[in-house]
Amino acid sequence: MMSEEKEKKKEKEDVEELREVLNVVSKEVPGLIKGIIASVFSEEAGRDMGKAAAAFYKQLKDAGMPDETAVKMTENYVSVFTSLGEILKKSGMGGKGPKGDEISEEVERKIKEKLAEKYRKEEKEDEE
Repeated sequence: MMSEEKEKKKEKEDVEELREVLNVVSKEVPGLIKGIIASVFSEEAGRDMGKAAAAFYKQLKDAGMPDETAVKMTENYVSVFTSLGEILKKSGMGGKGPKGDEISEEVERKIKEKLAEKYRKEEKEDEE
């Protein structure tokens, strides 16, 4: 009987902990994503990208790379960053990526899986 009460109390504590974690996630993650997106698409980020692309191109040319190849490689270099920006934008600000609710549901599902795994582990240890 005592272990059953102890188990129920532990479950309640874990549920409360889950609520707290989800509350923090739902409040903090959208702001973090928006901050990342703002930094990727800011005027300063654009200037920095231009400088980085120019330095990359210069390095290729200084190494003896033909113009056409250096231009293509620089375009590919820049496209990596713009693709990353698009992925971030879609994941946090609408678009065709996962929506905020879907992200929250996925986080909640993963946390529940971890809690269930923890319970199984504790039960197994108690049996031994």
